[in-house]
Amino acid sequence: MIVLGIDPGLADTGWGVVEFDGQHYRPVSFGVIRTEAGEDLQKRVYTIATDIGEVALKYNASVVSMEDIFFTKNISSAIPVAKVIGAILFRFSELSIPVHLFSPLQIKTAVTGMGRAEKIQVQEMVKVILHLKSIPKPDHAADALADCICYCSTLSLKGKLGL
Repeated sequence: MIVLGIDPGLADTGWGVVEFDGQHYRPVSFGVIRTEAGEDLQKRVYTIATDIGEVALKYNASVVSMEDIFFTKNISSAIPVAKVIGAILFRFSELSIPVHLFSPLQIKTAVTGMGRAEKIQVQEMVKVILHLKSIPKPDHAADALADCICYCSTLSLKGKLGL
């Protein structure tokens, strides 16, 4: 199975592609879709949704794992990310590719075993799990690969539990 992980953001949307056979991970590719702050919001959101759809088609993704919206204090900073998530969900509905949303806590727990893990701990575990020589850069791409690992480990656990 080919899993596309997405770390949504208005300025930088990270993406990562991982092949998973039920036991082993094989990193395929990763990167970031960038938009400029001076561009129109509508154009930025459209660009992200369009480009991420092209990534899914290029790598023949069978499923998408995406970090869900999270905010603690400043809801105004979460609103643009929510718009990006909505556009991505719409695009994958058009492509008939299922999307699974995970909270940051779920992703950190799946990758490190600790829901309160620091960003560097998650990135280091992504490197180890995917047998990479170094931590993927930029950070948003590493986060997207963590999304892939979260989906795969959740799927694997459900299989073992017979769910």
